[in-house]
Amino acid sequence: MKIRFALLKPAAVVAAVLAFVGAPALAQETHRLTLAETWGPNTPILGETTRHMAAMAEKMSGGRLQIRIDSSNKHKAPFGIFDMVKGGQYDMGHTASYYYKGKIPNTMYFTTVPFGMTTPEQYAWFYHGGGMELMEKVYGPHGLLSFPGGNTGNQMGGWFRKEITSVEDLQGLKMRTPGFAGEVMSEIGVAVTNIAPGELFTSLERGTIDALEWVGPALDLPMGFHSIANYYYSGWQEPSAEVQFLINQKTWQSLPDDLQEILRVAMRTAAYDMYTQSTHLNAAAWDKMKEEYPNVTHKTFPPEVIDALRDATMKLLAQEAEKDPLTREIIASQQEYLKRVRKWTEISDKAYLNSVSTVE
Repeated sequence: MKIRFALLKPAAVVAAVLAFVGAPALAQETHRLTLAETWGPNTPILGETTRHMAAMAEKMSGGRLQIRIDSSNKHKAPFGIFDMVKGGQYDMGHTASYYYKGKIPNTMYFTTVPFGMTTPEQYAWFYHGGGMELMEKVYGPHGLLSFPGGNTGNQMGGWFRKEITSVEDLQGLKMRTPGFAGEVMSEIGVAVTNIAPGELFTSLERGTIDALEWVGPALDLPMGFHSIANYYYSGWQEPSAEVQFLINQKTWQSLPDDLQEILRVAMRTAAYDMYTQSTHLNAAAWDKMKEEYPNVTHKTFPPEVIDALRDATMKLLAQEAEKDPLTREIIASQQEYLKRVRKWTEISDKAYLNSVSTVE
């Protein structure tokens, strides 16, 4: 049956529409949220994740949940997301928890820990091993909720102007590397700094830094680091690099139950999609890099360097665990879960990769 709105009087049109779509849907309020992200406009993968999440939330809610996204060029505070969402300047944020370790040290464990869990292992910890509950303990006192916001997978160890053959080669080296990995590097003699993403290329080009780590081929290639530093090292520092969605608790509580669930599903789906997209685009970018930039040399750190980094990591984690009961609880939870889950990883994925020949 077709409804011929043109033949109906205005009151009849309203009645027909209500009957067709349902009165409750029209009566419900539209919620318009704002989100600030650390990344610049059109940042591959990271910026796409926020827009993908917002589009899903709007579609699933029938337009009742709309999210405006401001990139760092708009709000001018790439590392200020925590404060802006906490203070209510923005309802939501998309950033990485370890950027705020100077303000709230316990945040850094929710991005990644050197020599820690891989991405599948860490997601299992978040959703089945108590990670979400621990994250709530850290962010709750600040009026915030934090949700996994996407993962780049195992990140590369960085771009270096010179080859690293020993621990001595790292002494005094000026390097951009954030989070706990920066503290580990500092422990073994690296001069560590954290620089906003938009300033990385210029800092490397001008010699302000000698090396840096960003993400992986998909995000590194557009940044142009390969034109300055030729040695590209595999990682140790971020076996799983989880970014996050932050939400102001008052904003969250203002949403009806169904919109909370829609937002939760949209964030979780966008996070998973970011991980798969990152895997796909890193593979494509690495193929391009090998073909078009033969000057780039892939390296792994020597065993001597890896041993020094691991020893420094374990030493610093033990020191951190003594500072605060919640820190101790987070570190213990991650280490205990890793012991259990890694046994399965070793006889499944690791055994598979070790037992099959390399794909040519």
